[in-house]
Amino acid sequence: MSQPDASRAFDSLPLSAPLLTNLADLGFSQLTEIQAQALPQVLAGRDVIAQAKTGSGKTAAFGLGVLNKLEVGRFRVQALVLCPTRELADQVARELRKLARAIHNIKILTLCGGMPFGPQLASLDHGAHIVVGTPGRIEEHVRKGKLDLGEVQTLVLDEADRMLDMGFQATLDAIVEQVPQARQTLLFSATYPDAIEALAARVLKDPVRVTVASRHQANSIEQHFYRVKNNEEREQAVARLLLHYVPESAVVFCNTKRETEAIAEVLRAQEIVALPIHGDLEQKQRDQVLTCFANKSASVLVATDVAARGLDIEALDLVVNYHLARDSEVHVHRIGRTGRAGASGVACSLVSEREDFKLEKLAELLGDLPDIEPLPAESRRHMPEPAMVTLQIDGGKKQKLRPGDVVGALTRNNQVAFDDIGKIQVYDFSTYVAVARGAWKQAHIQLEQGKLKGRSFRVRRIKV
Repeated sequence: MSQPDASRAFDSLPLSAPLLTNLADLGFSQLTEIQAQALPQVLAGRDVIAQAKTGSGKTAAFGLGVLNKLEVGRFRVQALVLCPTRELADQVARELRKLARAIHNIKILTLCGGMPFGPQLASLDHGAHIVVGTPGRIEEHVRKGKLDLGEVQTLVLDEADRMLDMGFQATLDAIVEQVPQARQTLLFSATYPDAIEALAARVLKDPVRVTVASRHQANSIEQHFYRVKNNEEREQAVARLLLHYVPESAVVFCNTKRETEAIAEVLRAQEIVALPIHGDLEQKQRDQVLTCFANKSASVLVATDVAARGLDIEALDLVVNYHLARDSEVHVHRIGRTGRAGASGVACSLVSEREDFKLEKLAELLGDLPDIEPLPAESRRHMPEPAMVTLQIDGGKKQKLRPGDVVGALTRNNQVAFDDIGKIQVYDFSTYVAVARGAWKQAHIQLEQGKLKGRSFRVRRIKV
């Protein structure tokens, strides 16, 4: 067994005692690559540009720096973290709260679009130390005079490339104008296109550049490139690959919103449970799609890169590139979703002759690529139904519901086995629970005829 590297230990860094104690309690002992490179610079007060992908430990890399210099007794917004999507903002806020457990009376507030404005105003009235949010909603609160950024010491731009892809450049500039110039700025991005370089030049001062190569991730991923002649053949090829590999969970990456809808429709016509996700979905639709995919009641997510960034996707069996990404680094980021945490994965890319120049650029980044193959022969006509069914309860955090309440209601009188209960996600006004397909009808009866927190709630199955 290899010995821990003392130079990679969290206690080798000048972190406060409460943070170190909490990290030990959480089982965090060794710094990841991005943490080892970026965190000492962050703690030294330097501006940092860090190129690293989701899942690399980057939230702790900036979060520990933010928390270490926070003055809890000064109840002002001292740090602002901007994220491209609500899902990523929620994920970052959860991680920050976990890291801050040993710091008393700290308040971390999430402000995102797609959520009611009124409750956010009430939360702002109570103040916060750290605000995490999406650019559009943050800028709206600032413009209306509801959010004061005049005492921000640390500005974090997380997944900055996707914020620019989503058209937030002007919004980011407007927010940055309201933050003191005497601040620390930390920019994290999975890719480093010219637009990011230009943004960094405007908002960072003498930054340290940190890059964690993602090339090694591709080594654990079995890549296949398949030749297609036209878009009609491309649509059918996606279905054929899914029927060939039979993944429990797969993501099909498209370059446009229109393609996500079209491909999902083609797949559903072949009885493959596929859901599209893109920037035009309302937040409630987006929540349902992501919930059904995460809890395995939908097998396939058809997504644009922007919509998929920041999603907390575990154990992804297969990635299919409907078109090759325009940027080679985006391709690496896409396929890396199926080989996380050292696991192996399969990535399939459909390529027409007109896209061969993209293959050449990809080879420059990754080295030798596998030869282009013909599509696999048709092997089966149907994919198995997803293992789980999702039930929606019309009550959530605002009604004080917790996951434990749902589990208790389901298992009361041994009507539903504990092992048949999957993920439970509680939002403000609704709760989603995944139940094994063979047990969902009994679960529905149990929830609708029973009580949660002494109240009756409407329950319905989410049809996908």
